[in-house]
Amino acid sequence: MNSKEMLHRRTQEVDAVILSYLPEVTGHQKTVLDAMDYSVRAGGKRLRPMLMEETYRLFGGTGEEIQPFMAAIEMIHTSSLVHDDLPCMDNDTLRRGLPTTWVKYGYDMAVLAGDSLLIYAIETAVKAFAMTEEAVRVGKSIGILAAKTGIYGMIGGQTVDVELTNQPVPREKLEFIYRLKTGALLEASMMIGAVMAGAAEEEIQIVEQMASAIGLAFQIQDDILDVTSDAETLGKPVLSDEKNKKTTYVTLEGIQKAKEDAKAVSEEAIACLHKLPGQNDFLESLIRMLVNREK
Repeated sequence: MNSKEMLHRRTQEVDAVILSYLPEVTGHQKTVLDAMDYSVRAGGKRLRPMLMEETYRLFGGTGEEIQPFMAAIEMIHTSSLVHDDLPCMDNDTLRRGLPTTWVKYGYDMAVLAGDSLLIYAIETAVKAFAMTEEAVRVGKSIGILAAKTGIYGMIGGQTVDVELTNQPVPREKLEFIYRLKTGALLEASMMIGAVMAGAAEEEIQIVEQMASAIGLAFQIQDDILDVTSDAETLGKPVLSDEKNKKTTYVTLEGIQKAKEDAKAVSEEAIACLHKLPGQNDFLESLIRMLVNREK
């Protein structure tokens, strides 16, 4: 089985885990539940839960207690996309080749769906307590999940990103936005995988550095694709950053430098991986594929 076939199989396996934790679409609040369900089922790379599980395996984890966290991180990621697409944010109408949540369900219901996915993610993560005797690991992981999502993580990065729309952004602030808005959830994913498998504190710190590098490389590549790809390939509008007058890595450094830096940063991530015990060849190939992806 080649790496692409392996990735496809693992994506299907991870997807099945995520969908198994979605709430039933029923009751008087059925509309918001349907919007949540639609948003998550729209698909995607399932990158964050996959990185979480592969890091868990790297440190010898074998149980199912990682699965509630896999679902939770994807719910949080999806909530950020639902809110990013809103008219008050990026005002996008296409996501993963489908109408965005606000287009299909309305502005009001999309806001509620995003909020609901955020809080339901915590409800889901808590289910791990009943699946392991390592309650301390679960508690620590929930703390990481909350911290990397909130004002010192993803939402903090989104805040600065929104405030600086239509304004020139210096490189240090752009990297701050990328580190929090994109990198924080990747850090949470991989750190939780390590924590739940019983990794030592110094190992968790290396995992955090590795995930931060992956996040930066991923976002630089995202900026490159926004300029060089097309809507059919990406499943979302291209030139969205240009339309919203956003400063990106490409506008600051140019395409060629952006490509070189994405490759260099991804190599930093691989170097961190090689410092860790154990071996996970798929995890290494996954990191390399992220920076060379075409969508």
